[in-house]
Amino acid sequence: MSPPVPPYAATPAPPPPPARPRRLRLVAVLATVLVIALAAVGLAVVRPGPVAGWLGGAASSPKASARPPEPDPPAVLAGPDANAPEPTPEGVRAALEPLVRAAALGERVHVSVADVATGQALYGNGQDTPTVPASVTKLATGVAVLAARGPAYRIPTRAVAGASPGEVVLVGGGDPTLAVDKNGFYPGAARLDNLAAQVRKALGGTAPTKVTVDSSLFSGPVYGPGWDDDIPTGGFGAAITALMTDGARRDPAEARRTAEATNHAAERVPQPDLTAGRAFAKLLGLSGDAAEVKQGKAPAASGGARSAGATPAPGTELGKVESLPVVRLVDIMISDSDNVIAEAMARQVALAKGKPGSFVGGAAATDQVLGELGLPADEISLADGSGLSRTDRISPSLLTDLITLAGNGSHPELAAIFGGLPVGGWSGTLDDRYQASVTKAGAGVVRAKTGTLSRVNAIAGLVTTADGRLLTFAVLTDQTPEGTLDATREALDRISSALARCGCR
Repeated sequence: MSPPVPPYAATPAPPPPPARPRRLRLVAVLATVLVIALAAVGLAVVRPGPVAGWLGGAASSPKASARPPEPDPPAVLAGPDANAPEPTPEGVRAALEPLVRAAALGERVHVSVADVATGQALYGNGQDTPTVPASVTKLATGVAVLAARGPAYRIPTRAVAGASPGEVVLVGGGDPTLAVDKNGFYPGAARLDNLAAQVRKALGGTAPTKVTVDSSLFSGPVYGPGWDDDIPTGGFGAAITALMTDGARRDPAEARRTAEATNHAAERVPQPDLTAGRAFAKLLGLSGDAAEVKQGKAPAASGGARSAGATPAPGTELGKVESLPVVRLVDIMISDSDNVIAEAMARQVALAKGKPGSFVGGAAATDQVLGELGLPADEISLADGSGLSRTDRISPSLLTDLITLAGNGSHPELAAIFGGLPVGGWSGTLDDRYQASVTKAGAGVVRAKTGTLSRVNAIAGLVTTADGRLLTFAVLTDQTPEGTLDATREALDRISSALARCGCR
């Protein structure tokens, strides 16, 4: 979730893009593709309640626990019915036109709706116009990193021997979830205490003398262009460095306890790489002046054989830990709207494409990957990977094309994008939405990513109609009235709820 921000500064609308080719076609069932994609990387995503039914996942094996197992919940998000009646453009227009004109949505309301099974465009209102997307940007970032790195890729954090005896260089690979120990913020994350144990074993009789941190894999500014001034202190963003622990949270245990109440906002440290290095030095038993760390670069490995008991040569790898696979990082990024993970994922796209690990490199590489996937690159212009930047632009129709592509079977690895999408009235940033009588039709049948900045509100995802037809939709607004956040969100939810409620024929 994006933070509350200072008053919105209006930005001019981009010029209209050239005509678009016919919409992409979906040729496979979304749920089936997702299961295949996850199986291909050796992972199973099992979720409670209605999500399990939508994914087609079986209940996980019970673990030893003091609590009795919960009964199986009824399936709510069923798979799409290929034989369900298809909505018509006329029917969808009749259902949505009055809702799109709601005052709470402001003057720029851009909408795209398409049928998932056929790829047919069913409704558009400024659908090809690049619009400020806020956190909906994470859908593009997720698809790009899944395509560029693959769902199974894991980000390494290494320790190597420094130039002087006993010096250990901690080399950041860009894992934002790295933990100090078992009390980290992200469950299952790689841990520095495990890395320290490897280093002590590799050093043998050589005592560690100091720690240097190498976070040079990322370059350029640590805060994004177009970010509001309070991002460094507001709790939803952080300095983006190649080495950090717990998403740069100052107190991960406290952040874990209060995550739900604070929408995952937490105080962040100003220099994440040095903070991680100090924690690592303590794990190696260093104290006092020896525990102070500096930035530097790891020496190149010599490649020579090491004699038994000899001091490791400079550049010798002393240990390595690896992050959760990218499929899980994308899942967390989308379900929790984690801005720090998003920026780390954009840099992974950059590195995979041979570009600098920076805001500029990540944006350029994401644009490149989406173009290679056949998506209209002229309808997206990014400055970051999280959507915190007010200079980001994405068209609604690119988003519905992207969602369609992620499920059409031509790129099975992209189907992992669906695992983290919040469910209306159930999970993530949609858990407290679709509660009013005018929107409750969307509860349990809308699955979407939201985006929020002041005067910017967006939502994009999937909805199942009353006839069982699966549609993809995107609604982006970037000039909403001030002080109308609740009314704007309800107006957005009414649009997807109308699709859930109707056959639209």
